[in-house]
Amino acid sequence: MDHSLLLDPLPLTALILSSLALLLWALLRPRSSGLKDEPPLVRSSPAFPFVPFIGPAIEFGKSPVLMAKRCYEDYGPVFTVPIANQRLTFLIGPEAQEPFCRATDEVLSQPEVYGFMKPVFGPNVVYDASRKDRMVQFQSMAHGLRTSRLRGYVSKIETETRAFLKDWGEEGTVDLLESLSDLTILTASRCLHGDDVRENLYREVSKLYHDLDQGVTPLSVFLPNAPTRAHANRDRARIKMVELFSGVIKERREDPSRGGDGTDILSIFMDVKYKDGRDITNEEVTGLLIALLFAGQHTSCITSTWTSLFIAKDRNIMRRVIEEQNSIFRDGDEGEGENGKQVNDDEPMDMDKVNKMELLHNCMREALRLCPPLILLMRKAMKDMPVEANGTKYTIPKGDTVMISPSVGMRLPSVFKDPDTFDPDRYSDPRNEHKASGPYAYLGFGGGMHSCMGQNFAFLQVKAILSVIFREYEVELAAEDGEMPNIDYEAMVVGPKGDCRVRYKRRKFKGKAAKKEE
Repeated sequence: MDHSLLLDPLPLTALILSSLALLLWALLRPRSSGLKDEPPLVRSSPAFPFVPFIGPAIEFGKSPVLMAKRCYEDYGPVFTVPIANQRLTFLIGPEAQEPFCRATDEVLSQPEVYGFMKPVFGPNVVYDASRKDRMVQFQSMAHGLRTSRLRGYVSKIETETRAFLKDWGEEGTVDLLESLSDLTILTASRCLHGDDVRENLYREVSKLYHDLDQGVTPLSVFLPNAPTRAHANRDRARIKMVELFSGVIKERREDPSRGGDGTDILSIFMDVKYKDGRDITNEEVTGLLIALLFAGQHTSCITSTWTSLFIAKDRNIMRRVIEEQNSIFRDGDEGEGENGKQVNDDEPMDMDKVNKMELLHNCMREALRLCPPLILLMRKAMKDMPVEANGTKYTIPKGDTVMISPSVGMRLPSVFKDPDTFDPDRYSDPRNEHKASGPYAYLGFGGGMHSCMGQNFAFLQVKAILSVIFREYEVELAAEDGEMPNIDYEAMVVGPKGDCRVRYKRRKFKGKAAKKEE
């Protein structure tokens, strides 16, 4: 054997390691776009000073919100974080956030960054649809969520809530996040899917939705079709969901009366026609229903949980909320109501009453400001994009992933006074802090062209549920230290992390609840 042909193992190992290091550096090194006026590049992280070219990536993975806040303080309202071969450009604060919110799809596009949801929603639905088809789908969603239809949802939500609370009994302790998660999907199913689905297929739909929901993990963002158990369950659940709703659609077409009063959004989706005359398919109808449920389920249950916890922690605000409820639902025990008539607390809720709940509305706004479920909103820059903030002009290069962080932007002391304090009065006259810094200071439901079209339904759903709960029960935090749970920034949709339990006790004299709170 010619030993001269054998390689020394030590130099070979060194060669492999150095090659891997060079490859890693090539992939992860901070990249400049070459533009003279590009945003400042975040090249290092003080939390990881010994890994300068991957430090920002580690910091971002650990907590995007804390990283964005730190970079805002170090670099200003516009900055770029290089991660692997991607550039993430952040826009923080009302002025910087404005071009993000106002940009058209031709400048900042959603499908390129949210394409990982295709296995959940299915083909040709929302982000996988052509622009023309997507516009038709969004128009049908908006039609189903317009005010005239929302009026019909109030009694459905109240009925579901009262039926749900029968299991609570006279007093006890519940995990509010778990309870409100169950109640949110019950009320959403009644309004979105219709009476026939809610009454006959709810358990199956709920189980399938759970598998779909669990099929969206951090890995899904980068490898949506990776061969994992969660993805396999997700794919099976979507197929079963299509089969289930195809059966419902077939039965409704044969017997329209099965759709009940016809106010549910499934009825609207069934009648969609595209611009070229095509009928919507059953698979696409199912995908739109899944998309709506995804958009609302987490955000509504998380928002109702935070709102309830903040109110329960502050006895003064709780007293005021009950006073407001009593002024809207005047109880006979308290004397005469409006126009000299005694009004019973069992009087049904309607849209006009929900619209009068100004303090509860502002409590919900404030909970969303402090604890938004979506901590990052993303778009892909389809062309170079000019941005100006604090007197400096920048150009965001084509190809960058552009982000805003409601979690950071809505806690700026320059925008909201005492930004870490729960203060629902900041939205009332004469303060109006959410308007003082421009239209894009408050991002509870996003802003601009792509603001959440379901926000009116969300306000209605959460306020109606909490109105019933607070009128029926006295509620207080059950945590031994009396403190609020932390914010779970590790979750895909960010909610509370910790003790969400509350103690409740049925009110005996609802009309005098405000006095009892004192």
